[in-house]
Amino acid sequence: MKRGNFLTTIRRGGRLLFLLLSFSLLLVSSNVLFDGSMSSLNNLIRWDEFNYVSWVVSALVEKFSSATLSLERFIDDEQQAGIILEYLDQIGDVEALEARLEELNSDPNLRRRTGEIAAVDSRLQEETDRMHRYGQVAESILQNQTERTLVDMGFGVGGQLLPPLLFKITDLPLNLILSPRDVIGTLRSVSLKPGMNVLEKQALEDAILQRFNLSALVEPVGGIGAYPTMVMRTRSISWLTDVIAHEWFHNYLSFFPLGVRYFDNNSLRSINETTTNLAGTEVGRRVMIDFYPAYVSLYYQPGRDPATVLPEGRQPSFNYRKQMRETRVVTDWLLSLGKIEQAEAYMELRRLFFWENGYRIRKINQAYFAFYGSYNDTPGGGAAGDDPIGPAVQQLRKQSTRLKEFIDNVKRVTSFEELMDELE
Repeated sequence: MKRGNFLTTIRRGGRLLFLLLSFSLLLVSSNVLFDGSMSSLNNLIRWDEFNYVSWVVSALVEKFSSATLSLERFIDDEQQAGIILEYLDQIGDVEALEARLEELNSDPNLRRRTGEIAAVDSRLQEETDRMHRYGQVAESILQNQTERTLVDMGFGVGGQLLPPLLFKITDLPLNLILSPRDVIGTLRSVSLKPGMNVLEKQALEDAILQRFNLSALVEPVGGIGAYPTMVMRTRSISWLTDVIAHEWFHNYLSFFPLGVRYFDNNSLRSINETTTNLAGTEVGRRVMIDFYPAYVSLYYQPGRDPATVLPEGRQPSFNYRKQMRETRVVTDWLLSLGKIEQAEAYMELRRLFFWENGYRIRKINQAYFAFYGSYNDTPGGGAAGDDPIGPAVQQLRKQSTRLKEFIDNVKRVTSFEELMDELE
């Protein structure tokens, strides 16, 4: 056997061994203990809970089979990028057919077109199958591109990334967030099966409010740090590269105190999410520059959403982040005075205000802020309000010369006080 082939075989075997060990750890740590007084909640949601174990087993089997091909090793970077862009176009074709099928089934004037419905459904199945076939190759290419970028940025060990980066584009479970009504904070978070409609979400939230006196929200997520990590289907290459890196950092941090203590309290959860958001955006942008330079935003500024950056001389008519921050600050103030009903009425009025300005938010309540307030990686606070964690993590990144230095500084933090010590 040639030396190069021998080394490749050894590395691949080591990778598979690492995956098996990681999977065993996942099975051990998948059950997170919460408040026992809420155990009866399980009877309400157990039929809708997402089964991570079966999903992970299926995903790992698929990854093992595709790993033996390693097609990305036989084509250059330009060809790889072309495959990814074709895959995103294929997603667009599938989504257009899905929208048409929904329209045909929902519009009373179109529902009689049974022949067209059958034709669109058949075409949708064909294009979906083609999308999944493209997807296996596309995932392998994006994994390779992101791994190379992370290794170049200092996260490799002997040229290998640990843990190996594995992800799967899939229909994501929904996230049920529970918060006390008298203070904003995540009391419990449960993954539910995808596919719930708005009426089913509302019914579950209302039932939890009535039976447990808790604020509840069922909300979609963009990615989940299982192993392989789960990433939502999208046509946006910039969003995709961000989320792939974001979820890998969750897996990476799980080997260090900050990640191990993710569920200990809201402060550590916010530090973790803010860190992974900052790191994911930075790595994702590096992937874009290296492999997809034509798709890098012209008006991008570090720390800002490219969609909000306007040319010189133009001002936005509605500042979403500023208005959401104001909503959070006033809500916190009303809750601190014990005015729960007034705070909830105020949040609903503000939701209507956002709706009138083009932001179709289904519900704003304590659970909404508990969820979105933990992603505190942009100046201005937004849903985080006056929470000092985000600015502290952002400042620590500014003080660090390289992203690896920043991650090394923050990964051993076990409290907000330790985070502040790192700043000093």
